[in-house]
Amino acid sequence: QVQLVESGGGLVQAGGSLTLSCAASGRTLWTHVVGWFRQAPGKEREFVAAITRSGTSSYSTDSVKGRFTISRDNAKTTIYLKMNSLQSEDTAVYYCAATATFGNIPRSRREYDYWGQGTQVTVSS
Repeated sequence: QVQLVESGGGLVQAGGSLTLSCAASGRTLWTHVVGWFRQAPGKEREFVAAITRSGTSSYSTDSVKGRFTISRDNAKTTIYLKMNSLQSEDTAVYYCAATATFGNIPRSRREYDYWGQGTQVTVSS
């Protein structure tokens, strides 16, 4: 089992920045690929970004490329999502998730085994 707890969400003006954190406990996090997803009201939960076990490779969805950066600190068992140039469309509950799967970085929520409770990000225009 991996327990995940997100923090860092809040209210920010358009163009501003936030950094989300996801603290992990339980089984060693470095054995898992970790990702961030988000869910806006009335919409499906969508993939945002994910990072490999070593942290040397990551993938982000097109809508956040160049604005969001995912990183991990395996020593601190924490994953980060640095979000810059926030837009109103980024308003959502953000979730971190972990999977022990191997191969290409998974982008489907069905491939992730462990989830945090989510943290709200609200961008005001």
